[in-house]
Amino acid sequence: MTKEQKEQEKRTDGLIEELLREHGTSREEIMGGQGLLAKLTKRVVEKALAGELTHHLGYERGGEPLGVNCRNGSSSKRVITEDGPVELAVPRDRVGSFEPLLIAKGQTRFEGFDEKIVAMYAGGMSVREIQRFLMDQYGVKVGHDFISTVTDAVWEEVTQWQGRPLETMYPIVFFDALRVKIRDEGTVKNKAVYLALGVRADGTKEVLGLWIEQNEGARFWLKVMNELRHRGVEDILIAAVDGLKGFPEAITAVFPKAQVQTCIVHLTRFSLAYCSWQDRSKVAAELKNIYRAESAEAGWQRLQEFEESAWGKKYPTIAASWKRHWEEVTPFYGYAPEIRKMIYTTNAIESLNMQLRKVLKTRGHFPNDDAATKLIYLALRNITRAWQKAPVGWSVAANQFAINFGARFFEPGLAQVQKDKKQ
Repeated sequence: MTKEQKEQEKRTDGLIEELLREHGTSREEIMGGQGLLAKLTKRVVEKALAGELTHHLGYERGGEPLGVNCRNGSSSKRVITEDGPVELAVPRDRVGSFEPLLIAKGQTRFEGFDEKIVAMYAGGMSVREIQRFLMDQYGVKVGHDFISTVTDAVWEEVTQWQGRPLETMYPIVFFDALRVKIRDEGTVKNKAVYLALGVRADGTKEVLGLWIEQNEGARFWLKVMNELRHRGVEDILIAAVDGLKGFPEAITAVFPKAQVQTCIVHLTRFSLAYCSWQDRSKVAAELKNIYRAESAEAGWQRLQEFEESAWGKKYPTIAASWKRHWEEVTPFYGYAPEIRKMIYTTNAIESLNMQLRKVLKTRGHFPNDDAATKLIYLALRNITRAWQKAPVGWSVAANQFAINFGARFFEPGLAQVQKDKKQ
């Protein structure tokens, strides 16, 4: 710290101590509606606006005007700040050409106040809860339309995010959907919110997009695949999906080289739905022997053994279901444990869905698709801020991908990683 900075800090400390002696040090005397912070905000902003007007007119207060335009008193304006509402005296000029920058015409709140509302909305607070919080904490009464206007300001950001360019290749993409209640045509419907979670070549994750549709179906997933292609995705090495009929065909129709991996967890849950409660843990242990086999051949052998066992005969639909999906079950057998853990289950996207449900559970239903999209996007923005590092052991998995997929992984993937490191 320079000598000048130390002297400036000393003067500032002296002024603060003097103000505190005059106004007191209680919470109300400092942070109350008529407290020190409110008064300082008012005075500083009004001084700044007066300085802007002086610059605009070209002469100091009390001096001679340079032309027809001159000072013309002030008008009162109520502005909402992070510390509550402040009544400002905004200076005016005679011809009305003054456009202040600090508090623009029509502006009734500082930007930080909007961010607080958006953060509360993204955290799952309802409009009524936000209204009550603002009244309790800041003494500010705002209407439903006001909060909607503030949160609707993120729509441009949502549109840009939903249409942004994507990587040319993703080693793994997880696809799944969660259900949300949305009003449509006068009735509340259980709509599907589709999510695609991609793993980049460097191991970091990103949500590729979200889509809302009445029902989860292969036809709509085909539309999603085409959109991803249009946004720059040329190849997906492994697509991890649930057991939706027709889903693998929808993926390979657009990405013909993609390996489709059915989620073992989904398949196991589907299987256990046929079992009585007292049998589920024992049947689950038997099924674990199948998907933890050392190879696809060994897994198939254990599936046949299960089919011929007492459990298989008691619940014949289980083995039939596994055999029907076997082609989409087997891909993960061909990989080392590091990759198997990542692809035999869609836990990565289910974890994301769980975090979203914590935010969505406070909503009975949404008035329309746009309202649901807005909140889910804001929640995703909060969740994904922590996604900055690759998982532990990704370098081992990356080497496995390079060996198994060769140029498909290395050229568009690692080459981009190396380029980013150089930059």
